[in-house]
Amino acid sequence: MPLQRSPRRTNWRWAAALSLFSCALFGLLAGVGLTATPDVEDAGLLTKAYYSLGLFVVGGLDIGMPEGGPLYARIMLWTAFFGAPLLTASAVIEAVIRMMAPHHWQLKRLRNHIIVVGSGELTISYLRMLRRSAPDTTVVVVDSSIELVRAQELEQSFGVVTVVGEISHEFLQRQLAVERASRVMLLGDNDFQAFETASKILRQFPDTPITLHCHNLRFLRAMQETSVARVCATFNSYHLAAASLVRDRLIRHFQRTRAQDVVILAGFGRFGQTILEELQDQAINEIQQVALIDVDADRRVLVAEEQEKLGAGYQRLVFEGDISNPEVWQTLVSQMDLTLNEPTIILGTGSTEDNLRTALWIKRRYPNALVFARTNDQSVLAQEVGAEHNINCISIKQLVEDNLPADWLG
Repeated sequence: MPLQRSPRRTNWRWAAALSLFSCALFGLLAGVGLTATPDVEDAGLLTKAYYSLGLFVVGGLDIGMPEGGPLYARIMLWTAFFGAPLLTASAVIEAVIRMMAPHHWQLKRLRNHIIVVGSGELTISYLRMLRRSAPDTTVVVVDSSIELVRAQELEQSFGVVTVVGEISHEFLQRQLAVERASRVMLLGDNDFQAFETASKILRQFPDTPITLHCHNLRFLRAMQETSVARVCATFNSYHLAAASLVRDRLIRHFQRTRAQDVVILAGFGRFGQTILEELQDQAINEIQQVALIDVDADRRVLVAEEQEKLGAGYQRLVFEGDISNPEVWQTLVSQMDLTLNEPTIILGTGSTEDNLRTALWIKRRYPNALVFARTNDQSVLAQEVGAEHNINCISIKQLVEDNLPADWLG
């Protein structure tokens, strides 16, 4: 179970070393001599810098004691004489303790900390927002495996402790002081393992606040009526993003238009499905027609119907095919007039390239349309193209980060 300590706890040592080195160098440059090295007063800058660095290794034993020169300069040099070897000794002692008992030494002080399970992009997004609101909260990131580069990114960018291990094991839960944690964030890639871990934690520590992310919407919906899901705060990142898009962007547009609105969801995966759910919950009276386009549209509609996620009160049209296929759009416009009013078209497939290219084509052909193009990460290119052609480029990552509940952020 390797652990890496946050560099925030070691930055002070680098600052102290630089300060002590500067004191020694300035003292020598100011004219202070050394009893065992009388020629140091006439030495050059590099020689004096070398002697200053040597204090951290031999503590001045082979170069003699400070003498002569201004009083303030001798005081600075004496400070370095005592401080440099003490700093070196503290680093050596810390390293020995870490090698002898790293787990106990690093984890015994955990209290009111946040445990984040998983080291993927969702964890990065969460930590980015957490550090804005709670920069000093202790955070432990746990995963069954963490690549070296990702571990360094987590430590250096967010000041966390990284632990490699299985959080579902009771031994590791005790080591991480789960009972003293302010929250456990289950943000890993394995949905079943997340629910399993939540069950085990709640069995041992029933009062622990747990937030659980589930990638698979179908599995999340199936688990909603279980006791573990009722106790935990469960969410799906696409659902969080879709709720934000509908609440902050689409409803405003619907309220501004006089007639009932036409909505086209080009891409009916997790993002498209959750947009439709949110439209049904928040804006059902504003919608006249909804068109669904997807390469697997028929099956996905059947799955949504099975889980009772498709409502009534509007006309629904389903078109199976790739959004890049002109024939799909020809079939659609034969049944829907996109030149009327301001139809809302959301290009929400997993392909940023297809979304942006199709959005440009649609905007040229139907300039009256309100067009959204999805990207996963924040894209400078997409934002520039969108600004040039009046296309709303939306980043899933940005929507998620902007809508994380405040009580999850320390």
